[in-house]
Amino acid sequence: MSKCGASVPDDEWERFLRESEAGTAGAPEEPSARARMVAQRLSREKRRPEVWRAGPPVRPRRRAGWHVLGVLAGLALLVVALAPGRVVGWFGGGDGDSTPLAAESDRPSGAPAMDAAEQLPTLDAPFRGSPAARWADGAAGVHVPGARATGWMSGEQVARTLRRTQDFLSAANLDAGVLRGERPAKAIALINPHQTDVQDHLTTSFRTPSRANDPLTLFSRFDTEKVRLVGTVVKTRGRLTYREGSRGAVEVTADVTYVYPVVRANGGSDEVARTIVRREIVMSWDDPAKVITEEGTFSLVSYKVDTTNGGCGESTGYFVPKFLADRSTSEVRSDREVDPYDRSQSLDARIQGAESGKCGKATRS
Repeated sequence: MSKCGASVPDDEWERFLRESEAGTAGAPEEPSARARMVAQRLSREKRRPEVWRAGPPVRPRRRAGWHVLGVLAGLALLVVALAPGRVVGWFGGGDGDSTPLAAESDRPSGAPAMDAAEQLPTLDAPFRGSPAARWADGAAGVHVPGARATGWMSGEQVARTLRRTQDFLSAANLDAGVLRGERPAKAIALINPHQTDVQDHLTTSFRTPSRANDPLTLFSRFDTEKVRLVGTVVKTRGRLTYREGSRGAVEVTADVTYVYPVVRANGGSDEVARTIVRREIVMSWDDPAKVITEEGTFSLVSYKVDTTNGGCGESTGYFVPKFLADRSTSEVRSDREVDPYDRSQSLDARIQGAESGKCGKATRS
């Protein structure tokens, strides 16, 4: 490695570089190796991104019952349809900054910043104009806490339980076949088969979907005769938390947002729309000595979902995203606006503010 000659302070070199860029007379055509090193350092400092910060930890909430009454009572569905005229000009986090965000270990203190620039998604950049452009891909976007002995489980067992929770989330929301409308057999296999009320609810949901029995409350599915996913990447952001639950069970809560880019199924269309789904699922990994269960399965405690551009009407068992030409003013809408990328508010708080039977307005997609 060659060395520079006499040592020169950094501030002198920085001044020299600025003057050289400004065209100061006698400036050399190419700076020395030391000058290039300082220039690279200055360039890196200028490019350093600002990351929106996470806020304080989530406060403990009251636990819902683990039986079917608790599941159905905790079940809530809010469908938020995009408002006409809000599709363009309200996006944030586009191609200007694609630096990946740090994992979401705590609830953030606010929503991602909004950018007034018009940045529409494309087939090559389906997350353009969206905060999801900086989110991780697939399961990598779900923060998993460190494992410690909890309830009836050792630290090693808790670690295995967290992995199985991830397996369920992937099988329910990221599996390519399920996204194409197939039955989520792998995900259902992880739900306690002795929780018969839940199993009956799932069977009815797939056989005759309705508002009361909707598979979309737990699983992400699209009708391939109408739309197809753009590429193979689903952007995600969220986290797992856990605590000791009833009868010494390990109760895991998953709060995750998924972003699905889609185009029309018929050929020739290049307009990209996005369906955004935030789910909160509470799972009880029970002690088999106290609860009738099967190894490697969990009992559902509660589940909630908030959907943007997934359909606003009777359930068909599939998300029904809309494109620009599909916007209709005939839908019954509330005046309430929702930012689907704002994870600073709990789903309980968001759903409580919704008007029954009405679709809200999403501020961005």
